[in-house]
Amino acid sequence: MPTARMTLMLAGTVTVCILLVGSVESAPEADPYKILGVTRTASQAEIKKVYKRLAKEWHPDKNKNPDAEDMFIKITKSYEILSNEEKRANYDRYGQTDDTQPYGHGHYGNRPDHFYFDENFFNFPFNKGSRDFADSKYALHFNQYVNDVVPNSFKRPYLIKITSDWCFSCIHIEPVWKEVVQELETLGVGIGVVDVGYERRLANHLGAHRTPSILGLINGKVTFFHYAVAKEHLRQFVEDLLPQRLVEKVTDRNDLQFLNSWHELNKPHVLLFDQVPVVPLLYKLTAFAYKDYMQFGYVDQGLSETANLLKQFNINTYAPTILVFKESTDKPADIIQAKGMKKQIIDEFMSNNKFLLVPRLVNQKFFDELCPVKQFHRRRKYCVLLITGEEESFAAGHQAFLSFASTNNREVVRFAYVYQQLQQPLCDILLKKEGTPPPQVLILERRNAAGKVLYKPVTGGWNGSEEDKQRLLDELERLQKDPSILNYDAMLPELNNEFASMFLIRWIYASYDYLSEIIDDILHNNWREMMPLLSLIFSALFILFGTVVIQAFSDSSEDKPKTKDATKSENGSPGSNSTSSRPPKKNFVEVTELTDITYTSNLVKLRPGHINVVLVLTDTTKNILLSKFAKEVYSFTGSLTLHFSFLNVDKHSEWMATLLEYAQDTMQIDEDDSASHKVDYTGYVLALNGHKKYLCLFKPVYTGEDLDGKSSEDEGGSTGRRSRPGSREDHPPRRSAARSRSTSTLQIHHKLDRLGLWMERLMEGTLPRYYIPAWPGLDKITANK
Repeated sequence: MPTARMTLMLAGTVTVCILLVGSVESAPEADPYKILGVTRTASQAEIKKVYKRLAKEWHPDKNKNPDAEDMFIKITKSYEILSNEEKRANYDRYGQTDDTQPYGHGHYGNRPDHFYFDENFFNFPFNKGSRDFADSKYALHFNQYVNDVVPNSFKRPYLIKITSDWCFSCIHIEPVWKEVVQELETLGVGIGVVDVGYERRLANHLGAHRTPSILGLINGKVTFFHYAVAKEHLRQFVEDLLPQRLVEKVTDRNDLQFLNSWHELNKPHVLLFDQVPVVPLLYKLTAFAYKDYMQFGYVDQGLSETANLLKQFNINTYAPTILVFKESTDKPADIIQAKGMKKQIIDEFMSNNKFLLVPRLVNQKFFDELCPVKQFHRRRKYCVLLITGEEESFAAGHQAFLSFASTNNREVVRFAYVYQQLQQPLCDILLKKEGTPPPQVLILERRNAAGKVLYKPVTGGWNGSEEDKQRLLDELERLQKDPSILNYDAMLPELNNEFASMFLIRWIYASYDYLSEIIDDILHNNWREMMPLLSLIFSALFILFGTVVIQAFSDSSEDKPKTKDATKSENGSPGSNSTSSRPPKKNFVEVTELTDITYTSNLVKLRPGHINVVLVLTDTTKNILLSKFAKEVYSFTGSLTLHFSFLNVDKHSEWMATLLEYAQDTMQIDEDDSASHKVDYTGYVLALNGHKKYLCLFKPVYTGEDLDGKSSEDEGGSTGRRSRPGSREDHPPRRSAARSRSTSTLQIHHKLDRLGLWMERLMEGTLPRYYIPAWPGLDKITANK
């Protein structure tokens, strides 16, 4: 008995459900065909024509009928359904619209019966059929994304969801996602869904490595959503994707500045009047879609600073109002006002007003849209082009041309003008037939995309007089009857981009947006996508830090003076206790005396690649030559392969003679020089390579005042080359006892004047090298003075 009762209850419940579903689906709806009064086979052109007529007839501003506003809304909704092929097909097939059917019901309608069990009720989330019917409409594939979505992202933002079949979190965000999609899609936001199980390549391309993920796409750039999935957060995320400078706030203080910039920007200006303090998202999306054609401003009707604007243009505050201004800033060129303004109506309104009455041709893209190429005989498009200048003297003719264009009612004729200075190649080709200077008016027709045009200049030039207007009017009437009057042809070059100078500003804005994106990614936990960039940054910082640290330690070890005996100090004398105990000066060249103790380490066993630069001096010239030597070689102390020493020839004259005797054949020293008692080695500098057993020789050259009144600057500057016979260094002049000591000191000081140049050649490796069989022993031949 209980079983039978339960069976009856279930049967009754199912029957009631069927009746309810049947009653809901059979509920009468407003027929959009009947509302517009068109047949089901009507074309889009017929529907559009009827809609315009009914919209004007039932507009609440013109029709005082109490039901006018409701009827206008029905007309608008009906047109919205029938003008969209997908919605129209859905209505023709199922008799329902998106506003009356459940989400995704159109896809379930493919089943033979309209009654179905929602499998989510039985908690089977992993059945693909329960979830993907709603998302299949927005499913993205890799080729579709690259070819369609990315180019379209420069006109509207996209909101893309990354999902998969076996994803618990994806189920939790589904209700919010559906609600957001229904709202944002009607505003013009593109929607996309990527199933990782089927489009792994696209998911990797987007940088999405986990599900669920939500990202935005605008201007080809991907931005990830990092906050809790809520309707307000997603809406704000889409709003933040848009550039910040799309819509300008307009008040009584800046309205003239905003409207008068039409000439500079070459764009119509659009003003939206509304009572909300923030710019509506629908208006921002419209501004982004038409940013290349129009300049947008927003007027908050609730502010006291906008009262004069409302009064000037007679704005009704009960509904949003959009005004379009072209060349005239006193009177709008077009106006639209309605409650609950739909995107489709706004798009149509903007498309009809996206050019000025007489725009300036500023680039090739603008020329292609304003004067399209002829496609069919009945779709001819003619351009009336004024070639003029920027000077004030051309203003009257330009104003007359604008006045003539405003009276034009021919749909096949467009008016435009160019500045000859900015589009010189184009103007030279069009004016060469007649040879008349601007201003000049031409009528042209584009024949192909390669640049071929047919054209005819209007005779008599253009001064804006009534006779000029009449001649132009006559030519247009003749053209309408006989297109063959365009008797000239030419190949036009591509137009110069007059806004190319703004590239730097666009680059700065793009760099700012890119840096903002990087900072945003760093602040959030999107580390997997940022890992390559972070790895590059940290690698660069590590290399830079290591280089700085090594250089700092190297500089400190090189610049640090070492305490030696008194022979290292600049002004010290041998054996001076006071000099040796005094702290050494900083940034001083470390010079070591070459003795029998340091001979082996500083020369014989010198490391490969290292060179010891040895100054030859005497006891009397030590202080002067060491000071000069330090100044000349100081700039070379940064090299780790150079060492500096000095040799006292008073103690080691025999070693010096033996060394030069070893290299005598190579150096070709004169016989007179071979006798050591005849040669003064003071001021000689030897560059000794202990490992390879060769030397480079510097002989002193006087560059100061000569005792005999002769300049010796021509006596060679460097090197191991043979000195000129009879030169001052080979045969030093005999000094008389009457010579002053200051003159002798001056000559000794100038012996090393060209040592710096010689050192540069030493570092370059261009000095002659004199090889020796072995280094003579310093300790064996040292003679006590």
